Amino acid sequence: MREKIIEVELNGIKEKYCFGKVARQSNGSVLYSQGKIVILATVVMDEKPVREPFLPLTVQYIEKAYAAAKIPGGFIKRESRPGDFETITSRIIDRSLRPLFPEGFPYPTVITVMVLSSDENADLQVAALHAANAALLVSDLPISSSVSALRVGRLDGRTYMNPSLEELERSTLDMLMVGSGDELLMIEMGARASEKIEEIDEIEPLDAEAMMGPIPIVLSRQDSNELDENEMMTIIAEGLTSIREASRIYEDMFLPVKKNSETREYVPSEVSIEELEDILKERFSGKIQKALCGMGKQERARLMKELVCDAFVLMKELGRDFEEGEVLQAMELLEKKLLRKQILEKGIRADGRGVDEVRPVSIETNLLPSVHGSALFTRGETQVLVTVTLGESKEGQMYELLTDRHPHTERFMLHYNFPGFSVGEARPIGAPGRRELGHGILAKRAIEPVIDRNIKHTIRLVSEVLESNGSSSMATVCGGTLALCAAEIEISDLVAGVAMGLVRDGDRYMVLTDIMGLEDHDGDMDLKIAGTRKGITAMQMDVKKKGIDPKILGDALQQARKARLEILDIMEEAREKIRPSGALPVSEHFHIDPSKIVHIIGKAGATIRDIIERFEVKIDLDREKGGVKVTGSDEAKVRAAREHISNIASSRNEMKSVPHYEKGKKYRGKIKKIMDYGLFVEMPGGYDALLHISKMGKERAINLNDMYHEGDEIEVVVLEQKGRKVELALPEYTV
Repeated sequence: MREKIIEVELNGIKEKYCFGKVARQSNGSVLYSQGKIVILATVVMDEKPVREPFLPLTVQYIEKAYAAAKIPGGFIKRESRPGDFETITSRIIDRSLRPLFPEGFPYPTVITVMVLSSDENADLQVAALHAANAALLVSDLPISSSVSALRVGRLDGRTYMNPSLEELERSTLDMLMVGSGDELLMIEMGARASEKIEEIDEIEPLDAEAMMGPIPIVLSRQDSNELDENEMMTIIAEGLTSIREASRIYEDMFLPVKKNSETREYVPSEVSIEELEDILKERFSGKIQKALCGMGKQERARLMKELVCDAFVLMKELGRDFEEGEVLQAMELLEKKLLRKQILEKGIRADGRGVDEVRPVSIETNLLPSVHGSALFTRGETQVLVTVTLGESKEGQMYELLTDRHPHTERFMLHYNFPGFSVGEARPIGAPGRRELGHGILAKRAIEPVIDRNIKHTIRLVSEVLESNGSSSMATVCGGTLALCAAEIEISDLVAGVAMGLVRDGDRYMVLTDIMGLEDHDGDMDLKIAGTRKGITAMQMDVKKKGIDPKILGDALQQARKARLEILDIMEEAREKIRPSGALPVSEHFHIDPSKIVHIIGKAGATIRDIIERFEVKIDLDREKGGVKVTGSDEAKVRAAREHISNIASSRNEMKSVPHYEKGKKYRGKIKKIMDYGLFVEMPGGYDALLHISKMGKERAINLNDMYHEGDEIEVVVLEQKGRKVELALPEYTV
């Protein structure tokens, strides 16, 4: 191909496509530019066809550190495993371009997208998708349709197409739409909480290194911005108008420079098994139909396995030379056609449900005694165990983006795990793959709008899929919301999720509620919708072939709303029955004179660090209002820390400097307080020091109240003094 440059401006984006300049030995390539972004996209197809029941397509989106003038972090200074953003972007490109391939396409194909130069103000996902689309369209693969991507945001109630990253950060909506012509192919949507700048109005954790600074300014969450179904369809209709025009222009520009297809025999993989399917249809249709009439997943799988074995034996007896894999594929194709016919003609699904029925739901909360919060959510043959762990703000996940110079900290994490045993597979548990990362991010996007964006601690949700037969990510949303309630995390609303499917034949179609695995595999759409009673917080849509008419999507949204409200009713009943976990941290909230906060902190934070270490607690302070929050796992220590802080605030002696005590010298003091873990001893000079039980030469299990009384005098030895911390021991104690 001779070098060809095409420039275009669509939907507010100026793009430049350079064909025939680089990577010319691939089936298709493009050097894409937008602002400072430069992306190389290539398409390579294997010449040898394979027999697979799915399209053999692989997509890799790779960000090079040099694209942002950075050297990779870590010990090994080169790009290694892909980050979450790269993985999700690879999935987005795959899901958007997969429907363009002809049905039964048998040639393994790899699409590679590399970011060579980045731009901190541009949308890399839209740019990468457009680059990959162009490389595919000009390649010699049998692709003649183009896609177009559109990012949609909302600011101050107005909808914006392809907002800048700065605008998107302030947006109450983040939706990526991909379509071709009049049809939608892929949607990723998440609602976001609106923000306003204001001074903090609650206790704020303080850094001991900088405790004397000004009152911080923070972004405070207002109500979350769920979209109702009518608002969603209005935005989609508006976006589809732009997508329709853009995809037509791309086709007009790129198809004239498309490579000529080489002479090759193109045989869809399904064509070769149609003859075999015709032979099996008469003999096995009745038995397959039985498997589609109310059987469970495992029972149906066993019956289908037996039928495949019987069919293979039959082919041998008839003298037909078919491989076992071909027989399996033919039986699966026959099952698919019978299932679709049963749904379209009778409105009956494989498990006996009607098209709009939700599977039975059961919920159990706080079943794990040593966990801050937990929920077991079961819907049909899908079951997830979701746990919540609360941590300090510094325990958040640090991450970097290519377009940012500084790292970010994620304080709300959701990790989704899908072990082999959940689907009856004998495979070991390994690192999370693309599917697990994608499902986890979808569930996180669904729940995040109902959590305060300025949480003062770290929340980690973990979803363990224990059994899966469809929609485990939406089960994670339901279980995750209840697990947060079980951990006494304040949320604005419960969030429920449901997966919707579709079976269509020409103008006939049937939308399916709460799809199971078989309906996902043999259906035409996978639409996951999560939200509150107010509206939708997250949505993800994929199609298997062609696209989805907006009318069908509108019907699916309304049907999903009915199911979501039904599930929310059950979840609300479960929330009323929650009993707090015994593992939750104990906290005390109280106020002192704001002018005394400085004495609680001490010089360079020495006093507050001493209290934290001595009582094994966490302390948050509000310097303006005098608010104090003490948190710990031991109720007695939390109460003791509160009393100690109150004493400091009210005692003049504590405001004075700590007397100097000679190391190794014996002193006589008075027992002020007896605790399970030691004695507080008033030393000469009026300073209270802790004599820990470990420094008394006694067993930790003893009851100190049986041996000592408040007000008694006691002889102690000073082991060490560091600032305000004085470490004591009994004279008979030996190190």
